[in-house]
Amino acid sequence: MNANASGLKRGLTSRHIKMMALGSAIGTGLFYGSAGAIQTAGPAVLLAYMLGGAVVFMVMRSLGEMAVRHPVAGSFGQYASRYVSPFAGFFTGWTYTFEMVVVALADVTAFGVYMGFWFPDVERWVWILAVVFFITAVNLVSVKVFGELEFWFALIKIVAIIAMIAGGIAIIVFGLGNQSENASGIQNLFTHEGFMPNGVWGLMVSLTIVMFAFGGTEVIGITAGEAQDPKKVLPSAINSVPVRILIFYVGALTVIMSIQPWNTIDGETSPFVSIFQSLGLEGAASVLNVVVITAALSAINADFFGAGRMLHGLAEQGQAPRAFLKTTSTGVPFMTVIVMSSSLLMGVLLNIWFHDQIFFLIAALATFATVVVWLMILISHARMKREIARDGLLPSEFPVPLWPVANYLAVGVIGVVIVMIGVVPDTQPALIVGALWVAVLGGCYALFVKGRGRARMELVDETSPITIIPKAEAAAAAKARDAEADAAEEPSNR
Repeated sequence: MNANASGLKRGLTSRHIKMMALGSAIGTGLFYGSAGAIQTAGPAVLLAYMLGGAVVFMVMRSLGEMAVRHPVAGSFGQYASRYVSPFAGFFTGWTYTFEMVVVALADVTAFGVYMGFWFPDVERWVWILAVVFFITAVNLVSVKVFGELEFWFALIKIVAIIAMIAGGIAIIVFGLGNQSENASGIQNLFTHEGFMPNGVWGLMVSLTIVMFAFGGTEVIGITAGEAQDPKKVLPSAINSVPVRILIFYVGALTVIMSIQPWNTIDGETSPFVSIFQSLGLEGAASVLNVVVITAALSAINADFFGAGRMLHGLAEQGQAPRAFLKTTSTGVPFMTVIVMSSSLLMGVLLNIWFHDQIFFLIAALATFATVVVWLMILISHARMKREIARDGLLPSEFPVPLWPVANYLAVGVIGVVIVMIGVVPDTQPALIVGALWVAVLGGCYALFVKGRGRARMELVDETSPITIIPKAEAAAAAKARDAEADAAEEPSNR
């Protein structure tokens, strides 16, 4: 089913999607979660971000090759249905929706923490309740409003990080803060127990947090169904991934750990704020707190969008309630927004019951869901490439580089991350919940999907959107075609 025919509007312009691509990797995982990664691996966390970034790039290029070939709503959920199996699409789509819900819970939790910088006496859940209502209102307007909001949110984040990096370099070069006990400088990356203070083990454990930081980048594939020129915009947006990871993650964290020794970053506030607090620059800290709040709002906004469009795509395939197909006059699938809002209200309760542990438990859950979705993207892409080669189909317009070696290496790293989630005591509950999630999805598919959404998808032609043909309808169509053929042959047989 075409995205437009299903009620969605192609309201996202090149400007929107390119800025979303730049901003999608800059969120709570960088501004808040990076503190936990730094505590786990020390300065060697830079290597973890480089490795994670390489995996993300290969996942995004695989997704991009499929999205340029088939620009549809539902994106990788539909690709998994088409190239692996209907259950794979069901599993991928619902797991991504679960990922977005869990990531949004982490984002609203971080928002509450950030607001505590100015209002330490106000309960965190108050801010979480307020932000849920605000983002719900924004997402009920139109996709163009969403795109505009994301554009400005991303612009603020990007300008702020570049300014922070430039300011941090100036602090290092001109020695501001050298009168303190810990002088600013690159030497801070190698002193204080060395570059890799917790060894290879610490580096591997940090990958579970690092991968959480990159979760959400796949939302670029989701935009294909509402992009005005997906075949032109998506390749440009995806190819910017390596540069933005080097600048925003490796560059920013190098500056942070050069100014403030890694072992003094406690995670009570964002590392981006704490470095200026440690230098006594409270005004700068307040400005950066505005930025990290903007980043959290941007991330929550994108979470709503991604989950909503995936649920819409699942409903098109008969793998979710048809109520999710309903859209407003402006093309917004409003039922999905309502479901997301209701789910995020759980964040209010979770932050009341598990105030101290909530963020990193949620981050571990989100990491599990993220890497499982990435794994399905890589598998779907491999199956597509195999089918293209086997059937002699037209080559892709945006092929993955270093195929297939790079994809296999990416799958290997993802496998290591899943193992680490199960090995590390603090994240083991996430793997248990993940296993239960898989079991629940299997039961729901068997009980509720039944015949709907079980047939393999078919392509009208090489570059057309993917369509769903349930078994009963496909059989009826084949019977009708046979009848027409017989009728056409009858005059010549007489």
